[in-house]
Amino acid sequence: MPLHLLWLSLGLLGALQAQAQDSPSPLIPAPPLSKVPLQQNFQDNEFQGKWYVVGLSGNAIGREGQDSPKMYATIYELKEDKSYNVTSVLFRKGKCDYWIRTFVPSSQPGEFKLGNIESHPGLTSYIVRVVSTDYEQYAMVFFRKVSHNREYFKVTLYGRTKKLTSDLKENFTRFSKSLGLTENHIVFPVPIDQCIDG
Repeated sequence: MPLHLLWLSLGLLGALQAQAQDSPSPLIPAPPLSKVPLQQNFQDNEFQGKWYVVGLSGNAIGREGQDSPKMYATIYELKEDKSYNVTSVLFRKGKCDYWIRTFVPSSQPGEFKLGNIESHPGLTSYIVRVVSTDYEQYAMVFFRKVSHNREYFKVTLYGRTKKLTSDLKENFTRFSKSLGLTENHIVFPVPIDQCIDG
């Protein structure tokens, strides 16, 4: 699977990463996990279901000269072994694209690793951490990966609906900036109806 498709499958739009790869400037370093909160008493059953990607920030994301990305949806389906089947649905080039992967529980509730990582050439580490959620309205999730010896990180603001309060968006922006990101690394995808409402 090409790297940009893998990244899409992990929830980041390919065009944004291509821009970052073409950029000669170094990436903002990923924060140590000790600086990334973890949702206390994580309830895996309540977290499952459909989430819309309302906000996105990361060291490989840039707003300058880019059209606003389109909103997409990610569905978490809890399996008996407490891992998730995770499916992202994106509207690209006039059709629906689906990417499926598995998030396997780590040593702490609310933290996961990418399952079957060896099937992704160049990818040596992938961590997912639920920072905070109320399960019914929003979730903030931190992702960190090492691919081809470069470390990428992002934060996704999920909503059970396509619109979240300005307070939740401001909290997301504040948290993103606390990890060293700037306004240019933060985007709010444009809501769409295609593919993600099924």
